[in-house]
Amino acid sequence: MRNLEKFKEYIPRMGESHVKSVALLIDGPNMLRKEFNFDLDVVQEILADYGKIKVGKVFLNQYASDKLIEAIVNQGLSPIIVAGDIDVQMAVEAFEAIHNPNVDVVALMTRNTDFLPLINIAKENGKETLVIGAEPGFSIALKNSADSTIVLKKQHQPHGAV
Repeated sequence: MRNLEKFKEYIPRMGESHVKSVALLIDGPNMLRKEFNFDLDVVQEILADYGKIKVGKVFLNQYASDKLIEAIVNQGLSPIIVAGDIDVQMAVEAFEAIHNPNVDVVALMTRNTDFLPLINIAKENGKETLVIGAEPGFSIALKNSADSTIVLKKQHQPHGAV
């Protein structure tokens, strides 16, 4: 009986404060570029302040390297390979997240203004919205429409790094 009591300490109690569930959707061709050199670990650490990532998808085109796909999988995210432009597939997945009752926060990592209607639909449906982007080319309308905006800074590689 004593071991059972000790075990119960580790079980979350019902009714404790609700941790928000986050759906993270990443526009791979737009955001995962060598010129930005983003670390997905940093993105996940930042998102920890908003909740726990329950849906994590990275949309890639058919030109994505095996090394990039492996890195995404190692981050615990799902790579979604799309022939051609990824915007439509990402919009469909975002729409599903908006209508998923288990998702509290819809986070889009993109700079693309094409996703502005999705931000507005998410807010109309009671979802908290977050846009993660970078300069240059981060849509001002996208930044201003989301509940929260994060602008990632380009990371510099050490000399001799490839």
